[in-house]
Amino acid sequence: MSHFVTIKTQIKDIAALQDACAELGLPVLDNADARGFAGATHKGDHVIRLSGPFDIAVNRQPDGGYHLSCDWWDGHVEKEVGKNHGRLLQLYAAHKTTRERGAMG
Repeated sequence: MSHFVTIKTQIKDIAALQDACAELGLPVLDNADARGFAGATHKGDHVIRLSGPFDIAVNRQPDGGYHLSCDWWDGHVEKEVGKNHGRLLQLYAAHKTTRERGAMG
């Protein structure tokens, strides 16, 4: 039984997401499997490798945005990126704003 849950987000800039992950000390792997409960995996265009037993799969959607999928069991993911990815998404927003401001020049 899979425990993976997908959360639709407003992520459109994978480089800004990678910057946010770097700030959290989390590597981002391309074309990898995210780990979940009881050995379950979920394929990701990108995977945020967490230090605990589970990871976050990042998959591009037809609208150009990205969905984050992970196994929320026992709070492992929440400890590292916040409830509903809150800490990660806040850092993403900050890095996205910085990138857009830099592009405006």
